[in-house]
Amino acid sequence: MPLTNETITTKLKEHFGDQLTDYEEPYGLLTFVAPKDLNLKVMQFLYDDPELKFRFLTDLTGVHYPDKKGQELAVVYHLHNLEDNVRVRFKVFTDITKPDVFTATSLFAGANWMERETYDFFGVNFVGHPNLKRILNVDEMDYFPLRKEYPLEDQTRIDKDDEMFGRGGHIGI
Repeated sequence: MPLTNETITTKLKEHFGDQLTDYEEPYGLLTFVAPKDLNLKVMQFLYDDPELKFRFLTDLTGVHYPDKKGQELAVVYHLHNLEDNVRVRFKVFTDITKPDVFTATSLFAGANWMERETYDFFGVNFVGHPNLKRILNVDEMDYFPLRKEYPLEDQTRIDKDDEMFGRGGHIGI
């Protein structure tokens, strides 16, 4: 019998109860939210369950939600069951002032680089990571460039035409 999103959701609810929330299926991809202190337990359950078998970490990244007070940073995990070709996505949220999330490197060796990249760009501190340091930006950077804390462009510039940037207006000819 093929593995379905309904089966996965049922097993997660049986094991974790109402601790996991916001189940959705955008474009058929089962997505849910877990408390940040359960990230490893959720991954371990998805990995170990003999029917689920999510044993490949496809991706791990961060997202900054500046308007979600107390949950400004999200870590997003994409896991893949290679045998049944099924994927799931789950998110954990953390406060930007204490962005601590447990590392997944003990379960997925590939998480090492992905967590370092997420630290480098979003500032998520992966607790227990074997070598958490910047890998793409210079060590001297004292900020995290993918956080939405800075304006994207200089609003005082007059040497550009907004229409060229898809913002309406018209070119005076």
